[in-house]
Amino acid sequence: MNIQSAISREIFVPRDEKLLVAIEVMRRMKNKRLSFLRAGRKRDYLTYLCLSVTNSRPAQVLITKVKRYRGTRQFAKRSQWSVEQLRQVNGINPDKDTPEFDLVFDRTTDQWVASSAAEKCIFVQVLYHACQNYWGAKLAQANPASPGDQKTPGAPENKKSPGAPSQTSFVNCQQKLMGDACSVNMVIYRCKIFLSRMKNSLTANQGRPRREAAVKASRSRSRSSPSPPAVRKMGNVMRRASQVLSERGERLTIKPAT
Repeated sequence: MNIQSAISREIFVPRDEKLLVAIEVMRRMKNKRLSFLRAGRKRDYLTYLCLSVTNSRPAQVLITKVKRYRGTRQFAKRSQWSVEQLRQVNGINPDKDTPEFDLVFDRTTDQWVASSAAEKCIFVQVLYHACQNYWGAKLAQANPASPGDQKTPGAPENKKSPGAPSQTSFVNCQQKLMGDACSVNMVIYRCKIFLSRMKNSLTANQGRPRREAAVKASRSRSRSSPSPPAVRKMGNVMRRASQVLSERGERLTIKPAT
């Protein structure tokens, strides 16, 4: 079972929610050098950013932060926001695939780095279309069109009413993530994610036998080579045994008096 399926079963299914996408992320620091050093350290937990939708009507789109601590298989739900609290999605660079992105909410801004550029792109892509569907349904409820409302050619369109909700804006995001070829791009990104995870898994499996062999060799050396106190004790025993044998040998060579 992959990570997304495990998160869905443990966190979202019991809450009657459908998980759309989940990616591994970590906090982005302003100082790139410190961020690189921090990324190289062993983290005590892994953070996943999840996008889900409720099965109840009207459907709600939710962004949830989930953590899993090392050494455990359980996932823990931390923070959660609705898409109505999401004011802006900043893709950082509109010209190329990058793992950095920002989520701006009502009272906070989260700066993230995805584990790969492909995971960030697929998250932004799914989030964009989820927001489009949600805000489209919201506007339709706020401004229901009557059967008699017919558009006449050249007539000006109705502007958004002052009480209409403020939609989520997407800035510095690549157009291909929000264009007509979204399904093709999604397949490409999923393939990239799959290949990246397979590569990481193979690298980890290759390094594991080497580490196990090194540990076994170290244990074997520690068992075969006695500690310094044991060596000194063994030397004393050998010297005592040699002295006893020498004394017995001298006694055996003494001739009896005639």
